[in-house]
Amino acid sequence: MSDLNSVNIDRNLLIANQFAIDGEVIDVVPFGSGHINDTFKVTTSGTTKYLLQRINHHIFQNVDGLMENIRIVIEQLKDDFRNKGLREEVINQKVLTLIRTKSGLAYYRDEDGGYWRTFILLDNTKSYDVVETTTQAFEGGMAFGHFQKQLSNLDAQKLVEILPNFHNVDFRLSNLRKAILEDNTNRVGEVQDLLDYIFALEGRMRTILEWGKEGKLPLRITHNDTKFNNVLLDQDDKAQCVIDLDTVMPGYIAYDFGDAIRTIINSGAEDEADLDLVVLNIPLFEAYAKGYLSEAREFLNEYEKESLLPGVFLLPYMQGVRFLTDYLESDHYYKIHYPTHNLVRTKAQLKLVKELEKHEDQLKDILARAIGQ
Repeated sequence: MSDLNSVNIDRNLLIANQFAIDGEVIDVVPFGSGHINDTFKVTTSGTTKYLLQRINHHIFQNVDGLMENIRIVIEQLKDDFRNKGLREEVINQKVLTLIRTKSGLAYYRDEDGGYWRTFILLDNTKSYDVVETTTQAFEGGMAFGHFQKQLSNLDAQKLVEILPNFHNVDFRLSNLRKAILEDNTNRVGEVQDLLDYIFALEGRMRTILEWGKEGKLPLRITHNDTKFNNVLLDQDDKAQCVIDLDTVMPGYIAYDFGDAIRTIINSGAEDEADLDLVVLNIPLFEAYAKGYLSEAREFLNEYEKESLLPGVFLLPYMQGVRFLTDYLESDHYYKIHYPTHNLVRTKAQLKLVKELEKHEDQLKDILARAIGQ
């Protein structure tokens, strides 16, 4: 073992001991495959295991606001289960539990300026990076629908907008126009066909934003990172707990629905170079929609239900805009593995939008049936 690794292990043990955990810390090892925060599994002499995370405060710069958002959401979720008569030990398997420091704070700041937090580790659970079956898709939809339902009576204004303009299509298009104007990489000429397609759809993609400004869509508390591996399943593939609450903040429910569908419905990879492989998996779309609406239909207003399909179009469109903007700005935001990686990602996302256009009537019928059930 290198001296550096030894120092890191000693440091992590020291940091883990700053939290009010059960027993003596025995081991701290890297855990999971997250790309934003550094996560470690903490084993103690007690029966409970823990997750220790170093918060990426370069992305989440308002750590106090971030942790207060998480605290408010966790308490609301737990109170909802308590009102349903669930026992505390059952609730703690369905909702993340934040462990405070020994001095009562929500996070610990180390001597190097790093921010750390601890949750109870939910044992005997599993997650999938890719949806493999309609049963899994249904459970994922149901999990996020129930999550939104539990938070539907909580005033969204109590939460901080932790990533301002995250799903604001006007903001994303403004960034793209700025990149086009500056053209620092001399790449604009090679992507004119993509730009023409993007701006031809601009009016349609503003639907959710406009309905929100008109007061037709209420601001709700949304997750904003509804990829499937943010749902923990039990050993029978039943949804157990929604995790990764860093991006929970005020938003429109169509954003969560659209982003989940973006990752589920695409048979190709997000950076698929062979565009013939970017086709729709309609059965997974239908299963997710049924699961989601089995929980969400009772609290959504009519405009929110109508906004679901625009959300399905908006999220891959907006992701394509973001990839293309980064490509025109010298690839400074997204990690790339080859020079045209962001361009390939852009084309794959816009091909997905075109596939959605081809099947729009079919998707609309599926949603109408799921809403009416």
